Amino acid sequence: MTFALDPRLERDTLFAGDLILSRVLVMNDSRWPWAILVPRRENLTEIIDLPAAERAILMEEIASLSQALRDLAEPQKINVAALGNIVSQLHVHVVARYEKDPAWPGPVFGVGTAVPYPEEEGRAFVARLAQKLGTA
Repeated sequence: MTFALDPRLERDTLFAGDLILSRVLVMNDSRWPWAILVPRRENLTEIIDLPAAERAILMEEIASLSQALRDLAEPQKINVAALGNIVSQLHVHVVARYEKDPAWPGPVFGVGTAVPYPEEEGRAFVARLAQKLGTA
């Protein structure tokens, strides 16, 4: 089987590169520095569906992405979540949060309407993130 990205993730994100295990996507919502890791494996819905060695790789990728967002966005908090209630394909959200953001202190999911990045701003953020992660 070949890896295929869920159509909703494809539609709502910007491609930022591939790590060892995961595709890195930036949520096209300028309200938050928000990235998503999608392990490039078929038919996974839960982290526990990955073999132990790949779970360890995913955890390191979460840490790397969290550090990259911390460096780029200087948030007060980094939120990490693997929900899958709407998109069942295994993916992990990593979101930089601020006390003054529109959803604080609650989760970002389902809050308001996404505000897509202006094209150049989105490209620039993706490029900075990709450079930090070494996926550029």
